[in-house]
Amino acid sequence: MSQSSESLPERIENEEQLDELLSRPTPAVIDVLGRIDGDIILLGIGGKMGPTLARMAVRASQAAGKKRRVVGVSRFSDPKAEEQLQAWGVETIRADLLEPAQVAKLPDAPNVVAMSALKFGSTGKAALTWGMNVYVPTLVARRYSQSRIVAFSTGNVYPLSNVRRGGSRETDPVGPVGEYAMSTLGRERIYEYFAEATGTPTTIVRLNYACELRYGVIADMARRVQAGEAIDLRMSCVNAIWQGDANAAVWQSLERCASPAFTFNLAGPETLSVRRLCEALAAELETTAQFIGEEAHDALLSNGGLGHELFGYPKIPIGRVVRWTADWVRRGERSLGKPTHFETRDGSY
Repeated sequence: MSQSSESLPERIENEEQLDELLSRPTPAVIDVLGRIDGDIILLGIGGKMGPTLARMAVRASQAAGKKRRVVGVSRFSDPKAEEQLQAWGVETIRADLLEPAQVAKLPDAPNVVAMSALKFGSTGKAALTWGMNVYVPTLVARRYSQSRIVAFSTGNVYPLSNVRRGGSRETDPVGPVGEYAMSTLGRERIYEYFAEATGTPTTIVRLNYACELRYGVIADMARRVQAGEAIDLRMSCVNAIWQGDANAAVWQSLERCASPAFTFNLAGPETLSVRRLCEALAAELETTAQFIGEEAHDALLSNGGLGHELFGYPKIPIGRVVRWTADWVRRGERSLGKPTHFETRDGSY
């Protein structure tokens, strides 16, 4: 079942409904996964986006009549997360991707989605940050040099840009701020190196930012507005894209893997004012947003135009995400408890 405006609910009642919506494949995803042969392995599946991304692949493959394994690899510190994936038809493997011997034993798969990373909590853990963001990609690129690789990256590789220019484009110079962002550029360079040295077809996805109701910049703002906390306006604008739309773009990008590597920004179409988002959430929550700080003329922003041209315009408008999120927060539904730190301007996470 594909998404359409007619099939979207006015509210999302529970996590079961939320996960179904986030993993609902579009016709384009079904077409792509019907054309592409072979199993799929997702490395670092235990994060915020991995589970519904994997479930979308299972559902799209079934809809396309394509028999394949969809395998998720993680340390799985939460056994319930592993059980949920298995219930959705995703095979699971417990492994530490920092261990070369464990990476070497992973099953062959012609289609690889590399998601492992360290961002939040990276401040004060520089060595581990570089290990996760640069060393692990080296192991992955060597192990899967004969595969097609979609590698997750971030808009943090760009410098802050003037809010009036619509965000950094793929052709703009990079300029990472802070050690985390530098390590993510290192991750990209590793995948680019192997794409050229071994001819591994590769796509690099610069994500900025995926949102759902339990996590993301809009959920962050909603909970803080409801709690009466002041929102820092120094990062005056943000990007946001519904995670289901982001999932769909990732699967379509499998067909764009190339050597040299293909890179695109995965971001929503708007430059979103933090102040206006918070005021809209406050109106839904029947409260008043509180602010501190002065709105800067620059922000961490990505231009998602190329991705929209290639993979389609996001189907879920941010206005609807705001209403869904406010309703979710008002009812006290679950949060992942992982703040995005969207207001950070010095690269310290």
